[in-house]
Amino acid sequence: MNVLPPGALPDHPPIPGHLRLSTRIAGALVGFLLLALAAIGATLWLSWQLEGAAAAINETGSLRKQEYRLAMLLGRAVHTPGAGFDGAAREQVASIDRTLALVAKGDPQRPLGLPPTRAVRAGFDAVAAGWNGRIRPRALQVLQAPGDARVALLRRFLAEVDAYVGDIDAVVRLIERDNEVRTFWLRSSQLALMALAMGGTVALVYLMFSLIVRPVERLHAGMRSMADTDLGVRLEVDSGDEFGQLAAGFNRMADRLERLYGSLEDKVREKTAALELQNRELALLYDSAAFLQRRQTLEPMCDGFIDRIVEYFHADAGSVRLVEAGQEKVHLVVQRGLSDAMAEAERCMPLGECLCGAAARDRQPVVHWLRTLPSQGQSRCSLEGYATVSAFQVFAQDQHLGVFSLHFRAERQFTEQEQALLETLGRLLGTAIENMRLGAREREMAISEERNMVARGLHDSIAQGLNFLNLQVQMLEESLRQGAHREAADIVPLLRAGVKESYEDVRELLQNFRSRLEEDDLNSALRKAVRKFRDQTGVDASFAAEGAGGLPFPREEQLQILFIVQEALSNIRKHAHAGEVQVRVRDAQDFSLSISDNGSGFDATAVSAAGDSHVGLHIMRERARHIKADLDIDSRPGHGTTVCLQVPGAHRRAA
Repeated sequence: MNVLPPGALPDHPPIPGHLRLSTRIAGALVGFLLLALAAIGATLWLSWQLEGAAAAINETGSLRKQEYRLAMLLGRAVHTPGAGFDGAAREQVASIDRTLALVAKGDPQRPLGLPPTRAVRAGFDAVAAGWNGRIRPRALQVLQAPGDARVALLRRFLAEVDAYVGDIDAVVRLIERDNEVRTFWLRSSQLALMALAMGGTVALVYLMFSLIVRPVERLHAGMRSMADTDLGVRLEVDSGDEFGQLAAGFNRMADRLERLYGSLEDKVREKTAALELQNRELALLYDSAAFLQRRQTLEPMCDGFIDRIVEYFHADAGSVRLVEAGQEKVHLVVQRGLSDAMAEAERCMPLGECLCGAAARDRQPVVHWLRTLPSQGQSRCSLEGYATVSAFQVFAQDQHLGVFSLHFRAERQFTEQEQALLETLGRLLGTAIENMRLGAREREMAISEERNMVARGLHDSIAQGLNFLNLQVQMLEESLRQGAHREAADIVPLLRAGVKESYEDVRELLQNFRSRLEEDDLNSALRKAVRKFRDQTGVDASFAAEGAGGLPFPREEQLQILFIVQEALSNIRKHAHAGEVQVRVRDAQDFSLSISDNGSGFDATAVSAAGDSHVGLHIMRERARHIKADLDIDSRPGHGTTVCLQVPGAHRRAA
């Protein structure tokens, strides 16, 4: 939630209740509804009054008929005594009483009621009074009088009935005239209701148009102008309701868009420059990483690295210095742009001397502006005319290797982005230097291991053969000194056989040293080695391979497997006296190799207990351990020998 500071006005102030669009629309609708309800109520009330007056006309008019019927019944009762007309006359009197009472009281449910006017009410009261004061008593006198007196009373009653009926007619005419007036007002109210409906519709249409349609059209026109890049369009704020706030908001939006559009080109240029800078940085990182991944020596690597950095940052000079571990010295490996005297003076210096040495000691990136450092006024960099000296560290993971520096003859400041770039480049250089050192150590270890294996091979073959020849020569000299020519003659064939065997050992070793894989095909190399063994020894040797082939071995591991097979065949030639040799390869997920012969065999348990005294077997085991393989030797005297090599699939994937 945004909190405005004290005293600040919001962009959208609250709308007063009476100005709200919803309040105005609801008020107009409620007003029209109340007018319509009033008109409809008046119409209903007039209709109800007219229905009640019509019923009153009927009831009041029926009094005339009832009066004449009462006169007829009285006449029959007078002229026909005892015929039962007296009771009928009395019932007729009661009926007239009920009618007068009904009309006087009224009945809202029918509806029935006299019009509420003074004239009608006075006329009806006169009719009721005439009935109760004159006509009704006269009628009862006729019914109660003795026989001869009835005729005179009847004549008096009949004489008054006509005048009384005239009074009733007058009241009925009054009610009818009042109904005419009410009918006029009913029609007028209906016409007013129609006029109200039409006027209300027109008023509502005008209200909706003025409150909603016209502001929406203005907003729509403004949006269309804005879409046509007419950013100068503004809407008139002529109300304080929601549409007024919308218009004000539209104007503020137009102001902001106009300002943004006016500065758009500047922002595009800024973004383009930022993208170009990022692209240049990415290009430098990519080019440097690709260059440092090449196989090369230290000086060309550092030389190409500092060339790229100096060119990118337009530096006047640069250098790469490495720290000599344990000696507290900093060595200048390569430099670009430094004078010969300065380069020679800083070729090797103690850690902490001068700006670059201090940076190497502190292991922190630094940027020095020499003019702001009075203590550096007599430094070599200042004397050479440099105004800015920056030094960044060379790291390989957490191992500190040295620093690389950039020299500028003008004052130069580095942004955080540039410093991060230089630190990243320093780590790239450190990783490349460490990889180069690790590669050299790995090659040294491989050469050392191979030399040890060659030494054991020479000891197992040539050295033992030469030792045997040395003993035979000593025995020959002793026999010749003693004149034992027959013993000397017996020694000569042994010497010849020893020389021949040593020659064959040397030849076999030379062939093994020259063994190469052709097109990384291990099976072809093994087949060729078995064929050479068969040609040299005359032993029936065969080779077979099965399986679709698992993951390929690296070339070095293939050479180790080939050397194991050659060593096993050499042992068979020297010691087994075999007539048949089988070499079998099964290449699936796991790799297995077996070399079997039907020779004299030996006690494998005793050989294992002897340890490294059997150099050939020990060399094979070392080669197997080098490729993370399992080597098993199964042999018994007189039952031949089987050498099995197993390489699990997990180790192949790891390789």
